[in-house]
Amino acid sequence: MSLGQHLVELRKRLMIAAAALLIGMVVSFFITDGVIHLITEPIRVIAEQRGDEIEVELMFSTVTSAFDLRIRMAFAIGLLLSAPVWLWQIWAFVMPGLTRKEVQYTIGFVAAAIPLFFAGCWTGLAVMPHIVEIMATFVPEGGASFYDAKFYYDFVFKLVIVVGVAFVLPVFLVALNLAGVMTGRDILKGWRVAVLVATIFAAVATPGADVVSMILLAGILSLLFFAAALVSLFFDRRRRKREEKLLADGTAP
Repeated sequence: MSLGQHLVELRKRLMIAAAALLIGMVVSFFITDGVIHLITEPIRVIAEQRGDEIEVELMFSTVTSAFDLRIRMAFAIGLLLSAPVWLWQIWAFVMPGLTRKEVQYTIGFVAAAIPLFFAGCWTGLAVMPHIVEIMATFVPEGGASFYDAKFYYDFVFKLVIVVGVAFVLPVFLVALNLAGVMTGRDILKGWRVAVLVATIFAAVATPGADVVSMILLAGILSLLFFAAALVSLFFDRRRRKREEKLLADGTAP
């Protein structure tokens, strides 16, 4: 294909992806009530615990802030709902230029990354109420808690995304290994730091009294790290055997 044909193909893929995103946003706009109810559950719990002593409310500070919040939520949810379409458009555009091995690696990467990302997002959503409740304990006696809707949503969204990405990091470690940037031994050498970071993150993300949840979350993150190290060691071993075979056959470069 010529450059012009590539640009025409790219425009076609982008238009299909944009149309899918727009449809996803329209559908998502009508379910934002349920999402708002879900993410504001911690605020209602705090309000019930405080009773009439401290005022706890979700605040919309401008005339259009409620509408703006729904648009932002519709975009995020619509992006998620339309992911199968726009991901396929990206794949269909890139795939013809990939070798068979690159296609296999890409499929394996996506197949591992997507479920891990959603598992991380679910975990972030699960620990979010604990973080909000812990932060509410720092409000001084006689103070009031007014959560600005925009900043509250940003906090929840960023937390969910960060935890989702944290679950995908082991896949990136394996990708770096396949690219020859890091060996399995290099990854494994950092296990102390990885376990420490996982434990600190779990301690912050879970309530202080809930030791079981902290250990479970830290264990999952540590297990994913060690799984990435073991997979990388396996790839290193297979690569070594292939190189030794080539040397033995006299076909090594």
